[in-house]
Amino acid sequence: MKATQGLTAVAGLVGLSLAAASSAAQENFGTRHAVFYMTNSAQGNEVVAYERNSYGTLFEAHRFATGGRGSGGKVDPLASQGSLTLSQDRQWLFAVNAGSGTLSVFRVVDSLLVLADQVATGGAEPTSVAQHGNLVYVVNAAGSSSVSGFVFLGGHLVPIPNSQQFLSANGANPGSVSFTADGKFLSATEKTGNNVDVFEVQPNGTLSAVTVNHSAEPGAFAALGVANDVVLVSETGSGGNTAAISSYHIGATGTLTSISPSVPTLGAANCWNAITPDGRFVYVSNAGSSSLSGFAVGAGGSLTPVGSTVVGTNPSGSTNLDIAITSDGKFLYTLNSAGGTIGAFGINADGSLTNLGVIEGVPAAAGVNGIAAD
Repeated sequence: MKATQGLTAVAGLVGLSLAAASSAAQENFGTRHAVFYMTNSAQGNEVVAYERNSYGTLFEAHRFATGGRGSGGKVDPLASQGSLTLSQDRQWLFAVNAGSGTLSVFRVVDSLLVLADQVATGGAEPTSVAQHGNLVYVVNAAGSSSVSGFVFLGGHLVPIPNSQQFLSANGANPGSVSFTADGKFLSATEKTGNNVDVFEVQPNGTLSAVTVNHSAEPGAFAALGVANDVVLVSETGSGGNTAAISSYHIGATGTLTSISPSVPTLGAANCWNAITPDGRFVYVSNAGSSSLSGFAVGAGGSLTPVGSTVVGTNPSGSTNLDIAITSDGKFLYTLNSAGGTIGAFGINADGSLTNLGVIEGVPAAAGVNGIAAD
């Protein structure tokens, strides 16, 4: 009874905070869209939120403490996709705290954030988080690399007993964790072994034993579930402009079968990918060449290059890391860690991009990681 009363009291306080934030947002900001990036500071991790207007312009940056610590570092210390992730309904934002081994949850109120919960992830150095329905899984990179699951209800995370599963080896250096569209499978990448791990999600939210799939091409970095049985994998390549992206079909046992193997991005170090809300196009971030490449996604998961494949370019030396696409599918943003900017692009009907310039003010080479867009 006391526990129930405690949760009720917490819910009441959170409700009051959300109401106040919503009122402030309506009075001072007048927008229901935002773009977020994470500082990943070892002194105290924060999420920086920008208002986004209908033209894709970002302004009025605000900072919100996660309550945890990041890893610190210079350029891409987390080396992962999805360290900052919006929920499917865009009402919640999840942020990993790699330095303190925790996961924070924010309620999104326009361009404002309200911290709703922070929990230990059950491992060391969480670097990526994924959500599907009332399930949230996080991948822990350090030590015994693992994934751990939580039930997500009303902004609160409750650990799922026996949900932790280990990757194929200690120090596997995972690059991402992602659900398929139907939530049936969870995938994670192992950069050290060049593997794509697949788990079947059980009815109680736990996972099956891991099925380890060795990537046919070098540099498997991030996996993105884009359909009920299709996953896209970014590949950094073997140096120079040899980066690629592959699509795979997930079989009933978690075994991957190639659909479009290693389609060239014509750029260097493709590590991150993002798909439009309608599932028509996927874009990849070539960090080594400061460029973006685009591909049309067929009904069965096939990949076809858009135009000349390279569809967008950031200023030289930007080192564009994680990328995010807005909920309306109109804009794409890149976190340019080395350059200290956010790249902005308009998404056209044919999949091409229009360069809208960069937003200054991001600390350059200061360890920032993760970007999300509403």
